[in-house]
Amino acid sequence: MSTAPGSDDSLRELSELARTAGAVVVETVVQSRERLDPATLVGRGKLDEIRERLAATGAILLMFDSDLTPTQQRNIESSTDCRVVDRTQVILDIFARHARTREGQLQVELAQLNYLLPRLAGRGVEMSRLGGGIGTRGPGETQLEMDRRRIRRRIALLEESLETVRRQRMHRRSRRATVPVPTIALAGYTNAGKSTLFNRLTQARVTASPQMFATLDPTLRVLELPSHRRVLVSDTVGFIRNLPHTLIKAFRATLEEVCEADLILLVSDCSSPNRAQQEADVRKVLEEIGALDKPMLHVWNKMDLLTPAERGALRLRLPDKDDAVPLSALTGEGIAELLQAMDRRLTVDPVERVHLRFTQRQGRELSWVYEYGRVLRREDKNGRVEIEAEVPQSLRGRLQAFVRDPAPSRP
Repeated sequence: MSTAPGSDDSLRELSELARTAGAVVVETVVQSRERLDPATLVGRGKLDEIRERLAATGAILLMFDSDLTPTQQRNIESSTDCRVVDRTQVILDIFARHARTREGQLQVELAQLNYLLPRLAGRGVEMSRLGGGIGTRGPGETQLEMDRRRIRRRIALLEESLETVRRQRMHRRSRRATVPVPTIALAGYTNAGKSTLFNRLTQARVTASPQMFATLDPTLRVLELPSHRRVLVSDTVGFIRNLPHTLIKAFRATLEEVCEADLILLVSDCSSPNRAQQEADVRKVLEEIGALDKPMLHVWNKMDLLTPAERGALRLRLPDKDDAVPLSALTGEGIAELLQAMDRRLTVDPVERVHLRFTQRQGRELSWVYEYGRVLRREDKNGRVEIEAEVPQSLRGRLQAFVRDPAPSRP
């Protein structure tokens, strides 16, 4: 059920959300009104029509593309004698299905309880039932029977636990900063192919699925760029139109990986007819979390789904090659060009060529060169180690005491 402008696109997305959540869509309804009904959202006449269609199809769940107020949800359920869920509930249910790590589960539970809290009044009998199906998965029946005080206590505990996670992330980032390793974050609309691209770049094996929100828990992997700089690549949760604010708040610790990144790869599905709107929705979320001013490189993914004519038309619209790269994460087409573009756009910690001299006892400093730089030549003589290497500028500063005459230029 959609009441939004651009209802065809909205209904298609809602249908995809429903399928990801495990539902089978049997019929769709669109309501056009100048003003939404405060009591039932759609008005009494349309509600009567919906009730008749429910009886004809035998459907047991009514799903709305809009967010419902607690009063609207209760009135619709009372009138139709059918379980009613809104868009936020469907998204929360999908998140509950896909959360694998303890952190992800904590974040989803926090979002669910914040959504549930204002909806307790008048629903005690229904919420005491054992849940099953979309909109009932999550905190569990014992938590659904909690009174407001107990739920608020649980919310406070979850927020404290997630703040601990946030501090741990900050501590890990500060440790990485001792020998800075630039971070690149993948961001984009859900199902744009971020995880497939992440796997292609890093040879990781994170779940890559056509389902929406297949990735919830951030993953970090090391990637070596053509300049031999090492960077950390982060795969993050996908964004969506009108991403519930409760989710943005709950996933703050996760989304900080995007905010703290030195470069954001903005991944788009170039085969989607709604690409422009999806990109606008992603930018809106980035603005809300304070990451819109970060350096960005646009990645137009899924080129393999375009016809030759569509490919040619897309390339004609390409901005500067340092701003956008067309590719297929599935086939590997364009990955080399992306790596080159990432190297050019990433100005953090540039690489320098140096000549270093160590004693055999300075193994720790020597290991830094091998771990964070590229050794071009090594010579061991008279208890000393002479090395010519390319190292990040930050590491060169830490190794200044071991720097000898400037290395000769490359022939």
